[in-house]
Amino acid sequence: MFVSEHDKPQPNARPLNPQTERIAQLLTQAPLFNGLAQEEIARFARGVREQKVDKGQVLFHKGDPCQGFHLILSGQIKLAFVSVDGHEKVVEILRAGQTFGEAVMFMDKPYVVMAQALTDCALLHIAKQVVFEEMARDPLFCRKIIAGLAQRLHHLIADLETYSLRSGRERIIGYLLREDEMNGEGTPCGPVSVRLPTNKGTIASRLNLTQEHFSRILHELIDSGLITVEGRTIHIPDICRLRKSLS
Repeated sequence: MFVSEHDKPQPNARPLNPQTERIAQLLTQAPLFNGLAQEEIARFARGVREQKVDKGQVLFHKGDPCQGFHLILSGQIKLAFVSVDGHEKVVEILRAGQTFGEAVMFMDKPYVVMAQALTDCALLHIAKQVVFEEMARDPLFCRKIIAGLAQRLHHLIADLETYSLRSGRERIIGYLLREDEMNGEGTPCGPVSVRLPTNKGTIASRLNLTQEHFSRILHELIDSGLITVEGRTIHIPDICRLRKSLS
C-alpha cells in the first residue's frame, strides 16, 4: 500500500520554535496549507513575511514585479484595473482566507492589476522561491496549487457569463444571494440582512455596472418590496421570494 509523505510517522520531528509555530497557525487559515507537516511548515516559514496594511493603502500597482503571493488573514483587498484617466474597474474583492498573486508568480511576469486595501488588513506574503521548492518536493502540494488556480479560472468564466448573459438586476440579486451564502447563512426562506463588504460604487464596478445603474436597480427592488436599504445593510424580508424573482 502506498503511503504519502504526509502520512508517514515522524518520530524524530523537532518541535517548532515559537515564531515558526505562530506562522504555521496563520498558514493553516488557507486550505492550500492544510495538512502540512512540521518540516514543511519550517521550510515555508523562512519565506513568509507578515504585513499590516492600512485601509486605502496600495499593496502593488500594475507593472510592479511579483516576488510571491499573498494570503489574507483579516480584512478585504480589492484587485482592479485603473485607466490613464483614473477610471477604475474592480476585478475581485477578496476576504480572509483567500489568496492572490499565484498566477502571475508562476508566469514570472509583473502584476497585471493593482491591489488596494478596502479595510485595515493583516496579510502573509509567501515568497515564490519556497513555493517552487515545495512544489518540486511534493506532488500533492502541486495538485493543491493547480486546484486553486483552476477554481479561480472557473470563477472568472462564471463572471464572464454573468456579465454577458445576465441583466443588471439579475447580477445584483445573484450577488446578494452569494453574500448570504458566504456569510455562512444560506437561508432557505425568511428575513435576511446582508452587510455589503464595501461601498456601493466598488460593488457596482465589480458587477460591471455604473454606480447610477446600480442605484437605480436597488430602488426598483425596494419599490417591488424585495429589499430595504439601510446604509450598507440590505434587508431582505423574504430571501425565498428574492430567489424566486430570478426565475
